[in-house]
Amino acid sequence: MKAAQGVRLLLVDDEPHILQFLEIGLVNEGFEVQTASDGLSAIAIAADFKPHVAILDVMMPGMDGFEVCRYLQAEESEIAVIMLTAKDEVDDRVKGLSIGADDYMVKPFSFDELLARIQARLRNHFPGLLGEVRCGPFRIDGRRKEIRHKDEILELSPTEYELLQYLIINHGLVLSKAMILDKVWGYDFGGEENIVEVYIRSLREKLGDKEHRTIRTLRGSGYRVDLI
Repeated sequence: MKAAQGVRLLLVDDEPHILQFLEIGLVNEGFEVQTASDGLSAIAIAADFKPHVAILDVMMPGMDGFEVCRYLQAEESEIAVIMLTAKDEVDDRVKGLSIGADDYMVKPFSFDELLARIQARLRNHFPGLLGEVRCGPFRIDGRRKEIRHKDEILELSPTEYELLQYLIINHGLVLSKAMILDKVWGYDFGGEENIVEVYIRSLREKLGDKEHRTIRTLRGSGYRVDLI
């Protein structure tokens, strides 16, 4: 799944080897990329570059990623922000989400996972930017809010659409119930986790996935979509 030309990404990290690795990979995927090694430089670049997605390291000298996120969200209301951190602290994650971050990744992470999360953010924030996305037997049309499976339009509720889109875009990754609730229902969702099971069951019925080969259950871990 290639990114469309014209999608602008801002990478901010004080570790040069990480910046270089991510920049090379994302440019090869078709993105326009600008980089910054500190918060003040990131803000200056963003003012002219107008990125669709900013990928911010949390721990930076001077202005940290939280401050940069807060500033960008105030100035660029449509921007999507993915925070990077070297530690998996719940307080940091909650703080980032509460000030406007859209996603959170813990180092080290795979490039494919980052790419999938960028695509997910673009689909949510800029549904018309990428046009139709093809993933195996699925075609996602963000403008029409439609998903086709083997060329058949699926009859989906709005929540089913958001859930299936999230699963497809993150295909191959194991997604826990907590992650799904966070991304589809919102991190402040106060209901029961078994709501995920109810919606997964409904999606399997609509996909004719009786043997659970498309949406797989990994006991104790979560769910994974396999593109077959």
